[in-house]
Amino acid sequence: MFSSLRIRNYRLFAGGQMVSNTGTWMQRIAQDWLVLTLTGSSAAVGITTALQFLPMLLLGLYGGVIADRLPKRRLLLVTQSAMGLTGLALAGLTLSGHVQVWHVYLMALLLGLATVVDNPARQAFVAEMVGPRDLRNAVSLNSANFQSARLIGPAVAGVLISAVGSGWAFLANGLSFLAPIAALLLMRRDDLHEVEPTPRGKGQLRDGLRHVAGRPELLWPIVLVGFIGTFGFNFPIWLTAFVDEVFHGDAGTYGLLNTLMAAGSLAGALLAARRGTSRLRLLVGAALLFGLLEITAAAAPVFWLFALLLVPIGMFGMTINVTANSTVQLAADPAMRGRVMSLYMMVFMGGTPLGAPLVGWITDAYGARTGFLAGGLISAGAALAVGLMLARIGGLRLKVDLRRGRPRVAFVERAPRKKQKQLAAMV
Repeated sequence: MFSSLRIRNYRLFAGGQMVSNTGTWMQRIAQDWLVLTLTGSSAAVGITTALQFLPMLLLGLYGGVIADRLPKRRLLLVTQSAMGLTGLALAGLTLSGHVQVWHVYLMALLLGLATVVDNPARQAFVAEMVGPRDLRNAVSLNSANFQSARLIGPAVAGVLISAVGSGWAFLANGLSFLAPIAALLLMRRDDLHEVEPTPRGKGQLRDGLRHVAGRPELLWPIVLVGFIGTFGFNFPIWLTAFVDEVFHGDAGTYGLLNTLMAAGSLAGALLAARRGTSRLRLLVGAALLFGLLEITAAAAPVFWLFALLLVPIGMFGMTINVTANSTVQLAADPAMRGRVMSLYMMVFMGGTPLGAPLVGWITDAYGARTGFLAGGLISAGAALAVGLMLARIGGLRLKVDLRRGRPRVAFVERAPRKKQKQLAAMV
């Protein structure tokens, strides 16, 4: 489960990211609650989320080109520093009492611009630290790291917001970036599996898109996470609305719900770290169950049932993320990994500017339950559609055996061609 941690560079990276991720989750909770306090609108929370991810939608592919062209460790030193400065700026505005909602919007946008380059560089840098053999385990542990911070960050943020206000959470996040910067500086360059940077040239973005379009094992996982990232992962909107309108809670209640979801996500990440391989059927099945659980939670009549359902929602959501991420990274050509991962992150995170305002409007107009229900229906529908498409391309058919004593439902091959056999093995 923890095999990647035997590598010194990755241990440094994981420790720095744990500190930084905790600060990031503190800021996310504080930011959502501050916007809701300033405006009283779920749609405003959606706009903040949209602005943070809008640069990824518009510029994400160019971030991947930059990540492939430049040494990734040096690039991460720049992006992590820039992200820390946005937290410190928001802390100064809030603690001085001058913060307005447009300040939050601006900082969210600037953070998004830094993320355009940081995300593909950081995703591809994992392979350079651990090599292909430990890549799947390292991706899973990165997710476990992120979700462990999600357990701590919201709880600490809830206490800070209730006791002294949002500004201190922003300050903690800004200072937390000192940890990953120090980790990057302390790494041994000779131990890295560095990929030679791609020389500047024409058509590199198109080359990356053609690489994905010609590989179903890359294309369809990206399509699926695009739908789920756009419509199924709008939890800041839904949870603030449920806390405020349905269960009439406060910032502490909001932090508790995020912590419960993080507990499920952490379990999902650790289970993924134990798996030796990940199949595409696992990705599709997890996405289907994720959508069905969101539909169930939307109708939960009491707080405790809604809160408990967030645990498996977090677990299956993380299973989707880890399985898709590791599948795409391992299937991509190393020289194009930055561009492929930028496309992956663009559709996963960059779809939020399209989905968040729409979901926020539905939530404001028709209520929190309807907004959550819509996200679940779209996620489940996308899982079914992508699953059927992968089965068709892979030359698979559904076989149902209901003989007494051995009921069985499975996909079986139908005399596939060579390329279909390769995809069928992954499914």
